[in-house]
Amino acid sequence: MNATGLLRTEVEKGLGELVAWGLVTSDSFAGLRALLVPSDRRRPIGPLRRRRGRAAPFGVETAGRWSRVRPASLLPEEHVAEAVAWQLLRRYGVVFRRLVARETLLPPWRDVLRVFRRLEARGEIRGGRFVGGFSGEQYALPEAVGLLRSVRREEPHGELVAVSGADPLNLVGIVTPGETVPGLATNRLLYRDGVPVAVKEGEGGGRGEKFLVDVDPAVAHELRTALVRARPAPLVRAYLGKTAR
Repeated sequence: MNATGLLRTEVEKGLGELVAWGLVTSDSFAGLRALLVPSDRRRPIGPLRRRRGRAAPFGVETAGRWSRVRPASLLPEEHVAEAVAWQLLRRYGVVFRRLVARETLLPPWRDVLRVFRRLEARGEIRGGRFVGGFSGEQYALPEAVGLLRSVRREEPHGELVAVSGADPLNLVGIVTPGETVPGLATNRLLYRDGVPVAVKEGEGGGRGEKFLVDVDPAVAHELRTALVRARPAPLVRAYLGKTAR
């Protein structure tokens, strides 16, 4: 900063513009966070901070080195489409056009569809009609087909899983009847044995939930509690060695 002969605010403004254009990065996220907070709203640093006994959470000084982002070579479109196709298959197990209606960074669907057809011809995935009520081609991982059949045969256990509205599992109104739930982190959805049963839109713990199925008054309180309670996902609970409750 001293070598530039510029004011601190001028340096920060220039860095902010370069970061916004994707041309510059830093050694840590601290500097990037600092650029998002106006300088007059940051906590004091240096001697002033010590006199007041306050701790500065971050600042441009703690960012480390700033360096230019080297441009990466662009991948061929067909490679990008194949990577996206595999990502969708691993995420959902079964993929069709309506399912990915919320995805915003997909290549053209025709390119992804071309990859699915090629993977099916090579015997790596399965094509067919796995989910009823939707038109168009559907493709699935071989193991996903077996899981769908086993789930159909399983007895319900009543397991409750709450997810954020920003979770890819927010498929209410997309693969199920009814209105869609905005994909916002402040919204919550509750699934019981994989079926959406309740939603809550907005922050706060007050009454604002909506049940998607007929609910017995005796279990309504349990569903409301599960809807707002922060719990690890089933896979995370298994990793942590915790049993589902």
